[in-house]
Amino acid sequence: MTTHSALSGQRRPAEPPADPAAVRGPLPEARRALAAAARRAAAAIAALPEPEQRSPAERAAAAAEQNAVRILRCAFLDTHVDAVYDELTCARTRHLRLAELAGAAASAFPGLVPSAAQLVAERARRQAAKEGLEIDQGIFVSRVLRSAQAGPHLLDAMLRPTPRAVELLPSFTRTGVADLGSVTVERRDGAARLTLCRDDCLNAEDERQVDDMETAVDLALLDPQVRVGLVRGGTMTHPRYRGRRVFSAGINLKALHDGSISLVDFLLRRELGYLRKVWHGMLVDDPERWFARTVEKPWVAAVDGFAIGGGAQVLLVFDHVIAAADVYLSLPAAQEGIVPGASNLRLTRAAGTRPARQIILGGRRIRACEPDARFLVDEVVEPEEMDAVVERGLQRLQSPSVVANRRMLNLAEESEDAFRLYMAEFAVQQSLRIYSGDVIEKTGRFAARSDTASR
Repeated sequence: MTTHSALSGQRRPAEPPADPAAVRGPLPEARRALAAAARRAAAAIAALPEPEQRSPAERAAAAAEQNAVRILRCAFLDTHVDAVYDELTCARTRHLRLAELAGAAASAFPGLVPSAAQLVAERARRQAAKEGLEIDQGIFVSRVLRSAQAGPHLLDAMLRPTPRAVELLPSFTRTGVADLGSVTVERRDGAARLTLCRDDCLNAEDERQVDDMETAVDLALLDPQVRVGLVRGGTMTHPRYRGRRVFSAGINLKALHDGSISLVDFLLRRELGYLRKVWHGMLVDDPERWFARTVEKPWVAAVDGFAIGGGAQVLLVFDHVIAAADVYLSLPAAQEGIVPGASNLRLTRAAGTRPARQIILGGRRIRACEPDARFLVDEVVEPEEMDAVVERGLQRLQSPSVVANRRMLNLAEESEDAFRLYMAEFAVQQSLRIYSGDVIEKTGRFAARSDTASR
């Protein structure tokens, strides 16, 4: 293989790729070998034009360099992942969230994952113009989650309250109100009412909303005055839906096209953070809670308008889902080119293999009033009856026995190991999909349509 110099235009022989055996030896030598191989690959890629300006041969050369060092990263982590994780977390005495863990790995193990400076440079580019460095984060998170020692510890770290929620908690417990930006929270009659209020984009999810949702879920779980949680879409100002409630349009494809949907802070944090907290509760350090590791509360989802993509995914972790009769639900991830979070795990279990394949692979749209909606929805009511039915649902789930029984139901339905191993594979597959040519083309078309519609 040869690489090209962007300055001289001359071909020069590439250095032979490092032997994977070099990163399987003792950790100090393996660390140095990986760092050296990553530096060589980075230098070869830096000598090429920017990604969008590369010829087919130059793109192939860059891919070959990236693949060679990724083989080494996999071999390194397959051998040393527990030692790496223990070093980063001080023998699992520190609970680092995903972004913190990836940042610590970049500093302690150069070449293992992209550095902070590399990520800042990538973040400034559109998705099509990036090098795809987040794939290396996907490899790292995948290997950590596969480990029976490191994986559960990382899952526990992601169940802890966020610093933002801890800071806001005194004000929320006093006033019962929090405006987080894209989500508002109001405590009333023992219920924390989370309202999705991104009326500019029909509640399409981006990193801001993931952060706001996790903070809101944390506040609901931490406040002792809250007994049940509710998530509902707010009233829209979009011309087609003005004055109407909408649940969620799913992932913000324009943000993905613009390069502002990240693997760690959106795609992984969403699943391991607020959605899993809805499902399994929050991990707290309280010796008086000897009877349970987590604080759990029941959750109701009220769906108006539609729940598309990620909006439909979230319904699978709720205890009770109420939908207006004119609602439709869909998971068009295969058409968009991405993996729909943990839906492949949960929808198959809830609906069976055939309906799950029809919905995920075929893009089948489910209307709330049709029989198969029962796999996603518990109650279907006329739109004008939604408010009253939601209040009744919230009251039912405040029974003292609900928390214990939902805990046992959730444990029976989804084991931690099954979820952990699913997410280990998801980390790699989703990182590859968001940089694939078909996804970039489809999000580009969507962004162009959005820009035209906004003018």
